[in-house]
Amino acid sequence: MFLKPLLWFFFLLYSLPAILSYNKADPTVTTMEHFSGYPTHEPESASSFSVDTQGLQKQIDELSSFSDTPSPSVTRVLYSEMDVVARRYVKNLMGLSGLSVREDAVGNIFGRWDGSEPELSAVATGSHIDAIPYSGKYDGVVGVLGAIEAINVLRSLVSALICAKRRHPSCKPKLDPNVEAKRSGFKPRRSLEVILFTSEEPTRFGISCLGSRLLAGNEALMKSLETVVDSQNIPFFNAARAAGYANEEEDLSSVFLKKGSYSAFVELHIEQGPILEEEGISIGIVTAIAAPASIKVDFEGNGGHAGAVLMPNRNDAGLAAAELALAVEKHVLESGSIDTVGTVGILELHPGAINSIPSKSHLEIDTRDIDEMRRNTVIEKIHQSAITISKNRRVRLSEFKIINQDPPALSDKSIIKAMQASSQELNLSHKLMISRAYHDSLFMARISPMAMIFIPCYKGYSHKPEEYSSPEDIANGVKMLALTLSKLSLY
Repeated sequence: MFLKPLLWFFFLLYSLPAILSYNKADPTVTTMEHFSGYPTHEPESASSFSVDTQGLQKQIDELSSFSDTPSPSVTRVLYSEMDVVARRYVKNLMGLSGLSVREDAVGNIFGRWDGSEPELSAVATGSHIDAIPYSGKYDGVVGVLGAIEAINVLRSLVSALICAKRRHPSCKPKLDPNVEAKRSGFKPRRSLEVILFTSEEPTRFGISCLGSRLLAGNEALMKSLETVVDSQNIPFFNAARAAGYANEEEDLSSVFLKKGSYSAFVELHIEQGPILEEEGISIGIVTAIAAPASIKVDFEGNGGHAGAVLMPNRNDAGLAAAELALAVEKHVLESGSIDTVGTVGILELHPGAINSIPSKSHLEIDTRDIDEMRRNTVIEKIHQSAITISKNRRVRLSEFKIINQDPPALSDKSIIKAMQASSQELNLSHKLMISRAYHDSLFMARISPMAMIFIPCYKGYSHKPEEYSSPEDIANGVKMLALTLSKLSLY
């Protein structure tokens, strides 16, 4: 009589952890049950939601080898030989992940995973792989290779869940084994699409986010590409055709996407700033992308011999440029907002000799803000300062040209909510933050609801060889992206 109660005691003692684990709803499993079509309760299923960290890092390293400058730097310019090889590498990875691959006339690359209701607008993710001269190997690349890995994570997760269903005695099959075998892969309701955007960097033709701008239907850009040339005087269409694109015609309207082509767009990216690392936070959820504007300014003076022309008689184009550079800083600080920034990134003097007074000067100014009106006010003040400086210094303001003046983009609240939920379910700390660098997401926001995921990077370094994100931080970003995509695909 005593033996039987004792056996029950030991059975409960050793079974209790499994029972508790079984009854505790795993958020990832709960989300994925919607896809599999039947419930599953696998206590170890969260471990199936894992990233091939080593494989992903190897891919990042391999992609960085397609560069026109030696390691650790990366230089990969639009339509160059290295760019073409790198594109081929990514397309191969897409194919290995079971994505159907297509390209448009300018080389935007799309890898699609058809959902169970392919007629619905897809959920998209992606970034770019072009790199400015002597930059690093993570900018953009994490958002492309990480997106492909996120697809792999979702596939492997559901396969694991279905295997778990077969093992667990409490789960009664809804389908016969023959039908069930056909359901062994991941099948989101909405299709999932990974996009590699053409030329996010303005390196070759001076146009940032060229691919995403065209996807958003920028007709002015399409027209301008008919006459644009690079620093070697190579026309855009010649370069594109040499890389295997734009072969049919110069009408690029086929690239344009209609508003609503995607139900959501999420971009994974390194922060390119120090905040997440300094605060020890795993994930940045971007609420807005600052609006960039670019300005070109030219002054012309008389020049002359540095010794022979006395100071009162000079018409110094170099000093006019220097004074305007300081005026940029002054007007930005006067805005009263920390979100307003301005940079004189290029200042060139002609003839560029130590003993010659500059007869010409050229500046290129970048100013940004999340408030479009405030940024535009700064631009107007810079313009007025340029006019005043030219009069006071008796030089000619030969050009003041606004190259682009893009509006800011706000992240979609429903996507932010999905990302916050994903962060909590994955037990990753997160912070709401603003992106002060522009991204392809800025222009995808004109097509669909948009948001971004940031991960930490070492000291905030970017656009330099020291750029670095740890494998752990990248894996966290991929998990975050995968779970967010799965949630959005259910909508």
